[in-house]
Amino acid sequence: ALASTAIASPIVSADAPDANQVTINSITTSGTGCPQGSVGKFLSADRQTFTLIFDSFVAQVGPGTAATDARKFCQINLDLHYPQGFQYSILKTIYRGYAQLDAGVSGSQSATYYFSGQSAQCSTTSNFKGPTAKNYAIEDNVAVTSTVWSPCGANLPINIKSQIALTTSSSTAKGLLTTDSADGTVTWV
Repeated sequence: ALASTAIASPIVSADAPDANQVTINSITTSGTGCPQGSVGKFLSADRQTFTLIFDSFVAQVGPGTAATDARKFCQINLDLHYPQGFQYSILKTIYRGYAQLDAGVSGSQSATYYFSGQSAQCSTTSNFKGPTAKNYAIEDNVAVTSTVWSPCGANLPINIKSQIALTTSSSTAKGLLTTDSADGTVTWV
């Protein structure tokens, strides 16, 4: 699951906009881990908090699985509304899911953050090593110095490409890695 915090910083101005006017217009998802109809999307009444529930964000390796089952991704697009005079950045994400890996199986959960049409990106990766069978909650803290900033005065969607992947050198080892839900809050300072 993913919790995402985006922070808006007002540009120094005598007529600074109201931070409460910054909201999430919509959320769209696409990818092998979130095919159409497989993600529940929920926005709070104030449109500053969201929850995503994934039904198909599952990577697998082992006998009887296809090579394409070893890697799944979900492209998450947060369309934000904010008044002129704000910049915002992704600071924190939390992913929740489950890892069940035999000895010899390795897994990773990664995310790349960027604004549409911009080349600046930042990425994080967390690794798993079998044997293990546990729920996980991964918190990515992106340092301020590597934060992706929106261009001043532009409404650009924030994109998050989340990916889970498994590898093994054994033809008999099994592995399962899921991302189950994403919770996010948009806060502004």
